[in-house]
Amino acid sequence: MIEEITPIIFWSVKGGREDGKITISTLVPPLSKEKKRVLTLNVSLLNEGNKGFNLIYHNELKAGQIRLLFVDEAYAKRGLTSLINTVLTDPNISKRLFLVITKGNFDEFLAKHLDEKDSIDFYLYRMFKHYEKKKQGEITVVNLHQFMKMLYSQVSDPQLPVFRAEGEQLLYEGTALFDWDRMVAEIRGQDDQISQLLYRDRFVRYLVLPDLSVTLGHIRAHTRKKLTSDLSSLSIEIDVKGRIDELDSLTRIEDNFQYVALTQKIERYLEENVFHLLSQMQHLRIDPLQIGGLTIKPFSRPITRDTWDRHWSTMKINVKVRLHLEPLTKVK
Repeated sequence: MIEEITPIIFWSVKGGREDGKITISTLVPPLSKEKKRVLTLNVSLLNEGNKGFNLIYHNELKAGQIRLLFVDEAYAKRGLTSLINTVLTDPNISKRLFLVITKGNFDEFLAKHLDEKDSIDFYLYRMFKHYEKKKQGEITVVNLHQFMKMLYSQVSDPQLPVFRAEGEQLLYEGTALFDWDRMVAEIRGQDDQISQLLYRDRFVRYLVLPDLSVTLGHIRAHTRKKLTSDLSSLSIEIDVKGRIDELDSLTRIEDNFQYVALTQKIERYLEENVFHLLSQMQHLRIDPLQIGGLTIKPFSRPITRDTWDRHWSTMKINVKVRLHLEPLTKVK
């Protein structure tokens, strides 16, 4: 509770300037009824920006209060190691600060919320905190500790949520996939929701499948992954419990035969899409799902990254989905 009432400060970092400098922004004052304003500086180093803020604002801004770090997509594509290492050098900054990739004009989004009674910085923090606590698969949520753990693992790669600033709105767009510290791909929409099912235990409020004209609701997925001893094959079994929330007007489920047929159709569809998603990751030689972690055994020598990449990129994948769905209405 103490951490949640700590004054919230965020940094927004953007690159891409011709002079090689970065643009860093923040909102002041944090958690205050005073009129807010956006502070922006063009600097060469992150700490230069932190020092510069204190020179242009009448109160001292303590970096230890930071709970959100927004990073522009273009900056993320060049690599985050330098930025992350700088943040880590400050022992007062919490390892639980949330990392977020942004698109669009984030400063403009902030400017449109300066006169609001409720602090936009606090609102954003509470949103990420909520999804982290509930472990919901609606959006990807990653804190600094989790990012660092994946970044320096020999058998996994980081991922971060992507949001787009459009006027007064900050819209969730999908999940950024990284090859070590560089953003190399993004998954959105249906693919992003399906990817959430590949973790061990996740809850997804809605899974919309436009190709099948069906919406599944209150989905709970339990996923099991198994590698063969020679690392030539991966088996993934996904048990999905939920309900059919919506069908198009032309689809009818009037008896058990039709219900079973629709269930099997959805199972095959999900299997194909999971396979396609994993194939994309194999092609990029990235492992955001931490499948390589299955190779870690007690008292055995850890696998090297080069060895894992070689096996992972050519691995045969078998996917099995089992649905346990409640129909919209009772079936005969």
